[in-house]
Amino acid sequence: MSSPSNSSPVVILCGGKGTRIRGVDDTVPKPMIPVGSQPILVHIMEHYAHFGFHNFVLCLGYLGEVIRAHFGGAETSKTEQVQFLLPGNIAINISLVDTGQNTMTGGRVHRIRELVGNDDFLLTYGDGVSDVPIDDVMKFHQTHNAAMTLTAVRPPSRFGEVAVDSTGYATSFNEKPQASAGLISGGYFVCRPTLFKYLSDRVDLVLEAEPMRQMAHERQLAAFTHEGFWQCMDTYRDWELLNDLAQRNQAPWRH
Repeated sequence: MSSPSNSSPVVILCGGKGTRIRGVDDTVPKPMIPVGSQPILVHIMEHYAHFGFHNFVLCLGYLGEVIRAHFGGAETSKTEQVQFLLPGNIAINISLVDTGQNTMTGGRVHRIRELVGNDDFLLTYGDGVSDVPIDDVMKFHQTHNAAMTLTAVRPPSRFGEVAVDSTGYATSFNEKPQASAGLISGGYFVCRPTLFKYLSDRVDLVLEAEPMRQMAHERQLAAFTHEGFWQCMDTYRDWELLNDLAQRNQAPWRH
C-alpha cells in the first residue's frame, strides 16, 4: 500500500440524477452543466490538475453517455481509458466506468475498487467547486491513521443573516454569510484501501450513511477543516451564483 501522491487516482462521483437542479438543462447530467464556458466537471478536474493530479476515474450512471461523448469515449463501453486535454493543453488520463444507473454513492465507489487497487486515492463529487488546497489535505491525511479524510467546510447561508439586539433593532446584516456554526462534509476526500471494508456492492449503499457513520464510530474518519471558498451546485440559485463568479472572472476555484 502506498501513501497518496500525485500519481494517485482521483475518483469523481458523476452518476446521480441531480433532481434538485432541474430546469438548467435536463438533457445532461449535473456534472456536465456548464459554469461559464466549461462543464462544472472540467472545473473540478482543473483544480486537481493544478496540484499535479492527472489520473481520473469517473463513476458514471445517469446520462453517462453524455459524459463519455464529451471526453471522447464510446457509448457502448462499460470501462474504457481515454486521454483528454483540459483548457491550457493540460493532458489527463480518464477511466470512464459504468457504475450503474441507480447505484448510490457507496456502491459506486465499491465498483471501481480494481482501478485503485491497493493504493490510496482521492475522491470527490462532480457537482461542487472549492479553493481547497489539495496538497494540504493530503499532508493532513498522512498524519492521521484513518480510512478516510474528508474536507469539513462551513456552508454558505442561503439567506441574509441578521443580528438583533434586545430592543428589537438590527445591529448587523450580512447578505451572504458563511454559516457561523456547524461544519459539513464538503467532499474532497483522501482514502486508504481500508475504506473498502466499509463498502459493498449494494445498489442502495449510501457512502455518507452507514459507511461514514461506522468509520466515525471506529475513529477511522479524519476531518481537514477548510475555511476558504466552497460551493456545491444543488439548485438553480447555486448555478446562477457560480456562473456569475465565472463570468466576472472572480471564480475563487480557478488558478
